[in-house]
Amino acid sequence: MINPAELELLRSTLATLAEGYEDLPSFTPDFDKEAAAEVLQRVAKRMHDNYPYYHPQYAGQMLKPPHAIARIAYAMSLWVNPNNHALDGGRASSALEKECIVDLGRMYGWESPLGHLTGGGTMANLEALWVAGRLHPGKKILASQQAHYTHSRISDVLGIPFSAIDVSTDGRMELAAIEAELKTGDVGTIVATIGNTGLGAVDKLPEILELATRYGARVHADAAYGGYFGLATELGEITRSAYENLRQVDSIVVDPHKHGLQPYGCGCVLFRNADVGRFYKHDSPFTYFSSAELHLGEISLECSRPGASAVALWATQQLFPLEQGGQLSQWLDSGLLAARALWQRLKDSEHYRPLMPPELDIVVYAVNATDALEASSRARRVFELAAKKNLHLAMIELPVDLVRTYLPELEASSDTVTCLRSVLMKPEHIEWLEPIGEILDDCARELTSAARESG
Repeated sequence: MINPAELELLRSTLATLAEGYEDLPSFTPDFDKEAAAEVLQRVAKRMHDNYPYYHPQYAGQMLKPPHAIARIAYAMSLWVNPNNHALDGGRASSALEKECIVDLGRMYGWESPLGHLTGGGTMANLEALWVAGRLHPGKKILASQQAHYTHSRISDVLGIPFSAIDVSTDGRMELAAIEAELKTGDVGTIVATIGNTGLGAVDKLPEILELATRYGARVHADAAYGGYFGLATELGEITRSAYENLRQVDSIVVDPHKHGLQPYGCGCVLFRNADVGRFYKHDSPFTYFSSAELHLGEISLECSRPGASAVALWATQQLFPLEQGGQLSQWLDSGLLAARALWQRLKDSEHYRPLMPPELDIVVYAVNATDALEASSRARRVFELAAKKNLHLAMIELPVDLVRTYLPELEASSDTVTCLRSVLMKPEHIEWLEPIGEILDDCARELTSAARESG
């Protein structure tokens, strides 16, 4: 879990950092080392109560450790603890953040977007929908039923009407349902989810853009989860077309703390038209006295923000440039291939039934059963059995009609079915599919054996 080489690099980096402050009078803040050591040992032991998110046998939620360079850069910057609000709070880190925004914008074909880092995707989406509401006051926000739940909650916070759009059996928004809403004339913005967090589905962006143009609506791309996959080379044709059209949307949210290898929390919001910065304008006599340059606080709803996030992201993007075919691109491809391989293995299994083929690196699968209630019960049992064998999965509750598309013989004894879900976002996952598959098979056999004994 702990690589000693990282600690050596941190010490070396901190020594270089300290050189920049050698002209100051000597000053070392004091603290009670023994008391701190005792507390730190206790908290380290408390942290044992976590799933092993860093390990390839954690194949559950979208959780992965940051890359070593991000960890080290973030930790190093904490000795300065910059605040990327006003420039006098984080001069170097603010400059690094602006460079990061340029690189992220270019990933989507934008040369000069307005944008900044946020505490995560929720705050980034809040800003995007806040701007949407200012541009189309009183008009509705549309998003997929499989979109992140924060869209409906954010809309409620902002006082903007919201409608959830039905999805087809592949997890994408129904285009006919979008158009029916647009025909009312009450829609201001359509949220296209570029990799929904439940199923990994990518909404059909080209068609959504065409509808938005026809009816005069904006398009916001929530690419918090899937935003980096445009760098991948292994995308399917329909999915690739969505990424190729991202340059045409009005705003984009992406979370570097997912596939961008960053620590939590590091989200990002980008606007194609920098003119929307006018909505952020405000006066603050104590914040903006130190420089005539643009302050990140002038284009953000958040005030204090950790400069450490910008330092870590900048260092990571220097080591792994955002380019197709590069190392980051290869790691994304590894996740795509791992998901497809697991999906095929489950399809060939007598114990499991996968749902839609994965577009990204998320695989959703049901446990074979005669009816929905039994399938849900078995899924929960596999979840528990697998954890005892150090394989950690996730669960998802889905409408029974969607699941029956892939298990037509399943009796609809309930409205929903609990399925299993695996996010294969670690590059190492592709090398661990065999042990993962074996544990899944062992769990299913244990279930079958227990059922025979009780029957």
